[in-house]
Amino acid sequence: MFTRRAVVAGLLASLAMGMFQMLYEAVAGAGLWSPPILIAATIIRDLQAAAIPVAFQPLAVVLGLMGHMMNSMILGLLFALLIAPRIGSRSALVIGGAVYGLGVFVVMRFAVVPFLDPVLLSLNTPAFAMAHLMWGAIVGLVLGWQTRGTTVLQQARA
Repeated sequence: MFTRRAVVAGLLASLAMGMFQMLYEAVAGAGLWSPPILIAATIIRDLQAAAIPVAFQPLAVVLGLMGHMMNSMILGLLFALLIAPRIGSRSALVIGGAVYGLGVFVVMRFAVVPFLDPVLLSLNTPAFAMAHLMWGAIVGLVLGWQTRGTTVLQQARA
């Protein structure tokens, strides 16, 4: 049950984060589908030369969304297993999740993305940071959503 809740938290947070970043990039002129397509550039290396605004490519969108959601579920599970059991209240879970999300942003933006997927750096950095903060807060919120949820987290701590 605990693992399922953690995976669902990561999945729900990935949906909110993805929608936020996609809408921001659409309004900013990079294209609605630019975030998942630029994520897919990690695998489809020809996309490293993608021009802004990014043209819609169905396979790249599906691949990018899959990668984003998979990574989000894994990172959400890591938060739930390593950090959440040490946090005592629901509100602290949200704050801890937001801080964790910002930590994920810093590592991704400065240590991972420049080497694995440099074209992803063309996304708006402040919006990308805000999206990660929001992602982490949602992970914490879902993990502590119900009293039963915090009980499960406290039992995992023991």
